[in-house]
Amino acid sequence: LMVWLRRCTHYLFIVVVAVNSTLLTINAGDYIFYTDWAWTSYTVFSISQTLMLIVGATYYLTFTGVPGTATYYALIMTVYTWVAKGAWFALGYPYDFIVTPVWLPSTMLLDLVYWATKKNKHSLILFGGVLVGMSLPLFNMVNLITVADPLETAFKYPRPTLPPYMTPIEPQVGKFYNSPVALGAGAGAVLACTFAALGCKLNTWTYRWMAA
Repeated sequence: LMVWLRRCTHYLFIVVVAVNSTLLTINAGDYIFYTDWAWTSYTVFSISQTLMLIVGATYYLTFTGVPGTATYYALIMTVYTWVAKGAWFALGYPYDFIVTPVWLPSTMLLDLVYWATKKNKHSLILFGGVLVGMSLPLFNMVNLITVADPLETAFKYPRPTLPPYMTPIEPQVGKFYNSPVALGAGAGAVLACTFAALGCKLNTWTYRWMAA
């Protein structure tokens, strides 16, 4: 019975964290809408994605204890996002907002650290956190490079089904620092360690709840 309960709790956690991660990261390319605020939004989105990705991936990784499950978690998030974007497309949302699987390389690094340090949790938190935090803003730039400009797309190919609140408006002018990738990577490297530790802690708490 305890094994069954533990597994159910585990799968519930995976679904809840993965869904929330997807909700927070689903607009991964939408900062392009805010052309003048793009870099500011890019930095903020990169950090939020980094944190949500690593907390779920670390939880899953330490729960199973099998290197590779962090990457599998990122794959779950990617599929969830594609499904949601597909649903938005059906509602008339411009399909150029496709999300590239930018989370996979970062979680591969997380898995690599866990494997290379012989499943040492503290090394996972420190090294894995830094690697994910520094790499994701870099990989996230793929969204800017490969995604067609949605603002231009929306004006060029207007859809009658596009909801009013999605109609592009003239953005306000706003500037950020010269390198959003460097800023996002610097902040991400620090914060991701904290969230990796939280992922490990969630795993511990799960077992304690089940043992009570």
